[in-house]
Amino acid sequence: MTLELSAADWRAFLEPRPDVHLLQTAAWGELKAQFGWRAIRAAQGDAGAQILFRKLPLGLTLAYIPKGPVGSWSSDFLALLDGICRSQKAFALIIEPDAEDEPTRRNVLAGLGLTESRHGIQPRRTLLVSLGQDDEELLAHMAQKTRYNIRLAERKGVAVRPWDDLAGFSRMMDETGARDRFGVHSPSYYRAAYEAFHPAGECELLMAEAGGRPLAALMVFAQDARAWYLYGASLSRERNLMPTYLLQWEAMRWARRHGCSTYDLWGVPDADAEALEAGFPSRQDGLWGVYRFKRGFGGRLVRSAGAWERVYIPLVYRLYRALSARRLSD
Repeated sequence: MTLELSAADWRAFLEPRPDVHLLQTAAWGELKAQFGWRAIRAAQGDAGAQILFRKLPLGLTLAYIPKGPVGSWSSDFLALLDGICRSQKAFALIIEPDAEDEPTRRNVLAGLGLTESRHGIQPRRTLLVSLGQDDEELLAHMAQKTRYNIRLAERKGVAVRPWDDLAGFSRMMDETGARDRFGVHSPSYYRAAYEAFHPAGECELLMAEAGGRPLAALMVFAQDARAWYLYGASLSRERNLMPTYLLQWEAMRWARRHGCSTYDLWGVPDADAEALEAGFPSRQDGLWGVYRFKRGFGGRLVRSAGAWERVYIPLVYRLYRALSARRLSD
């Protein structure tokens, strides 16, 4: 049976599938719908997908499935997705499966008629931290320097608490982005993300402070057994108090209290472990600066299956990629 599902129906479809990624939840689709995307959700048997469509000139769209589809998808299910994409005048569909990079999986994806893309949207590599059974087990897997910095922050009077100052968080993100040279979202985006997940207990904004002065903050998300650190910021002042270390520690403890067993640090350079360890002392470009920080929390380095695509209008797709590359180089 083939269905296009409402947000409520999609939630019901996902309910018996506890491993679904945050980016395939109905709440994520509703969030993205406030910022230029349209979410269409479809299911066929055990397989389902939340497809995001970005409207572009000439009535065309770009279709994107982040960290999906869900379930055991097949060539018949991909044909369903093709039909939906064509009905929305999509010139291409980009799929980023919620799966690790393995030769067998790559063969399956290629066998389904997908082509590997060089143009991924989400970070290809991440660090997954096992949250363990208790604090001591979690700390034991961290680097000695990271444990020291967590305790140093506590000794210096840093405290972490929930925060609801979304405007303050956005200003902090602006300062961090300018300092570390990465793009940030608008204030309305962070507020919308918080409001989409926090009422259900699936998100928390945590802030580290000393003497009542905010120093750093992050937004952590949880779905069933998985948690994700998506947005984090810190002020330039008093960084010697190591607030970001205590902040991550408390975010992991929050995730474990919410039943999570894995904490996704969300994004490190796409290089193997040997290259990462050799490069992080000297490199600060891209995600290298955050790798220096994240590596100390003891996560397992994981490479995703990456981006795969189905191109419906090749000429338009090539033009889109050329214009995208030009904007990135400007």
